[in-house]
Amino acid sequence: MYVIMEGCVDILDQTCVQNCPVDCIYEGDRASYINPAECIDCGACEPVCPVDAIAYVDQVPSNQQQHIDDNRVFFQTVLAGRSQPLSAPGGAGGVGRVGVDTPLIAALPRRESASS
Repeated sequence: MYVIMEGCVDILDQTCVQNCPVDCIYEGDRASYINPAECIDCGACEPVCPVDAIAYVDQVPSNQQQHIDDNRVFFQTVLAGRSQPLSAPGGAGGVGRVGVDTPLIAALPRRESASS
């Protein structure tokens, strides 16, 4: 599976979403997340990311390893303001913007140039 790392926080370019053939990239509040249950490991998202924030799980740098589990947390736990885990709803398009992040992402300082 592919993982979106810290470089995406407060960027949300969405080029990866447009290139995903299975619609498995979901938008939180400040970052995007790849659903591990829906990702087919095609890699279409990785080369189009303008901030190099996407990597195959085995290639995630050691200083970004926390994002592997955090990506799963987004789909497997009840996030703030939600009554149940997002799980695998069958595509981000049907869900729309989730509008909430994992505690890890929510706790990161906002970037000065944040456009969202």
